[in-house]
Amino acid sequence: MYVMTIDQRGSSADVDRVPELLAELAGLSTAGRFERSVGDEVQGVVERPDEVVDIALHALRSGRWYVGVGVGVVDQPLPASPREGSGPAFVAARAAVEKAKSGAAHVPIAVVSGGLRRGEAAPSPAGSAGARACANAEAVLRLIGRLVQDRTAAQWKVVDVLRSVQHGHAGTHGTQKIAAQELGITEQSVSRALLRSGWQEEWAARPAAEMLLAFAHGVIAADDDARGQPADRNPDAGGPQNPDTRPRDSTEGDR
Repeated sequence: MYVMTIDQRGSSADVDRVPELLAELAGLSTAGRFERSVGDEVQGVVERPDEVVDIALHALRSGRWYVGVGVGVVDQPLPASPREGSGPAFVAARAAVEKAKSGAAHVPIAVVSGGLRRGEAAPSPAGSAGARACANAEAVLRLIGRLVQDRTAAQWKVVDVLRSVQHGHAGTHGTQKIAAQELGITEQSVSRALLRSGWQEEWAARPAAEMLLAFAHGVIAADDDARGQPADRNPDAGGPQNPDTRPRDSTEGDR
């Protein structure tokens, strides 16, 4: 499982943006449920790595959120409210969002492995297989997040229109032309905006981030099995046996 803790940046000098974020997240996850956990923070449990990537990049887009991802076991059965959940992945998510706030990175996202220390939930120790796997996923998410964070408003306008066109158009051929017509600009302007925005690079790299998250989950679950701890992929525990690790189509957009 993946537990995500997302905390508002600079909330003391800003309005409460949690309700708006919760409404947006409702359309990004098929099973994950997010709630306000405390203050200006939201938390949710997500089963699929592709949805973790979608949610993380959506939150990073505005520059208003710190994003923490905890990977590992959650205690079963899952409660109705994420605020009542427990287990190593929840502890890791807390450590991850605090790491994202550290200011060491331009892109405020962190991925932390959840493990056990002396029988109690704790982030996996540095250098462990789970910690290394999560660090790899974090590195790729930060690279993609940098592209997303640095886009201008004009570039986002083009990207958003093109994505909406693709959702309602069979195939990708000619979508830039349709987007240009909707925006009232030339195809060349659309092409330049996409090139400068790094949009193609983002969608080419998303499957890599998804696979690294899935790999980290598998490493951590295997380690939990080796320790004799119940993993959330255990069919008797009510969790998913095999998270969807298939890379999604990364050919969005005109080539």
